[in-house]
Amino acid sequence: MIKTDVVIVGAGPVGLFQVFELGLLGLKSHLLDSMALPGGQCVELYPDKPIYDIPGLPMCGAQELIERLQEQIRPFEPQYHLSQTVTQVQVGANDRFEVATSAGTEFDCAAVIIAGGLGAFEPRRLHTHGVTQLEGASLHYRVREPAIFAGKDLVIAGGGDTALDWALNLVEIANSVVLVHRSQKFRAAPASVNRMHALCNDLRMQFLEGEVVGIDHADTELNAVRVRNRAGLINRVEAEQLLVFWGLHPKLGPIAQWGLDLDRSQIRVDTEKFQTSVPGIFAVGDINTYPGKKKLILSGFHESALAAFAVKARLQPGIKVPLQYTTTSPIMHQRLKVEPECSGLVDAA
Repeated sequence: MIKTDVVIVGAGPVGLFQVFELGLLGLKSHLLDSMALPGGQCVELYPDKPIYDIPGLPMCGAQELIERLQEQIRPFEPQYHLSQTVTQVQVGANDRFEVATSAGTEFDCAAVIIAGGLGAFEPRRLHTHGVTQLEGASLHYRVREPAIFAGKDLVIAGGGDTALDWALNLVEIANSVVLVHRSQKFRAAPASVNRMHALCNDLRMQFLEGEVVGIDHADTELNAVRVRNRAGLINRVEAEQLLVFWGLHPKLGPIAQWGLDLDRSQIRVDTEKFQTSVPGIFAVGDINTYPGKKKLILSGFHESALAAFAVKARLQPGIKVPLQYTTTSPIMHQRLKVEPECSGLVDAA
């Protein structure tokens, strides 16, 4: 059994930053994630999509953000346990927790911090004859390598940001792009919708109002997509690749069985410690809910800082946790493994 201060469930951007905040306070942590690589949904769904609201970074890609966060937490020697989920959490001796995973890994920790984003999730799939054998070959629910669509005839189904973003990106490299959505009303950013219509007017892509009801294929090779319009007529659209972006099914998975106070698929927390209804279990990022909650990476970073202080206080009951600054604190410099530029500075707190 691995003994540590904290087990963090989720290795997305908020989970990674949680390692940093704990590390500044001298706490050791281990990261668990069901995915094979760190980054969570941020990297899984849109690795190349630009992000503009990270402080100090006017613009960065999702993959770049994850790489920067991994570099930032490197001084704290994070331990990753990937491709496994938490299957059991029990209260052990001295109010510590015993955590077990699907891979048989066991932990003895003082606190558990859930940073699981939307939780376990899976895409809303196309249900029609023959689709299963096409998945990963000519039917896709996410884009891992945009280059494979170069020179291809594409049908993209969906009316949200993901569908519009990929349509606008892939139109630059594909032979043809046909966007299919059930109505003229989109859930995407207005600027993206306007640009899509402009490209249609320039005959660089096409928009079809309707829904995908079938496919023509030979083994794993897609030949055409059948689209039914509002009048009930079915159009046969020739295509080599079909991308379906109908959103996700968010599921808490095993977390739903931990006895936490839930609001649908989200975990209720307080806004002082970001602790759940179970003392010692915390939740940060998109997986939690509280009055005024905003689902932003920035908000998750703030929640991680307060959760770290709460965990420190849990480990040292009755002892005030001092606030120290990375610019001036020798202890912080030691933990970060950096040399202070001005040795004469003293702690500000």
